[in-house]
Amino acid sequence: MAEKELTKAELRELHRKETKDTILTLLRKVRRPGMDELITWLEKSSFFDMPASTRFHGNYDGGLAEHSLNVYKALVQLRQLYQKQFGMKNLPIESVIICALCHDFCKIDFYKKELRNVKNMETGQWETKEIYGCNDQFGMGHGECSVFLIQNFIQMTEEEILAIRWHMGAYDSAVKGGDRSINVAESKTPLVTLLHMADSWASKFMEETV
Repeated sequence: MAEKELTKAELRELHRKETKDTILTLLRKVRRPGMDELITWLEKSSFFDMPASTRFHGNYDGGLAEHSLNVYKALVQLRQLYQKQFGMKNLPIESVIICALCHDFCKIDFYKKELRNVKNMETGQWETKEIYGCNDQFGMGHGECSVFLIQNFIQMTEEEILAIRWHMGAYDSAVKGGDRSINVAESKTPLVTLLHMADSWASKFMEETV
């Protein structure tokens, strides 16, 4: 008897479970006080259910976790290239795991589903559709909020804090407003630039929009 083909929804759910298991396995490799508590909190949070955005990459249930794992995969490769070219060993794999998987903790509970009238571009008709909207509960900023949430559980290095704080690069609202502190951060550690590059690569080339 031929095996039953999985539906698209079933494949998506299987992928979400595999993504969650991989992320938790990676986080357990970080040997720092408080990591067990961080993992417990993460499992109880909406992290594995949230989208990565409302209209762009990963704008679907589970998109945030998927994006975070993609950033990890990209950052691992960038770390290898960097260390091969410059022969520097100051990019610990623990920092790669923390920066990649935790950089968007600010998006936990940041989105909520709501009904909106959306125009169907094929029929030209307006339809009521359930989509994600923003629900900012901290008012703290993007990277800053992620750093705050992570440090509730584990102590971070200066390099990790700077990388996550500025992972949006030139898209960060502070940079757009004229703040050039990012230049100082980039001069202190290559992790700032590498995390931003990994984030951009994942969102632009590894993920879809629905």
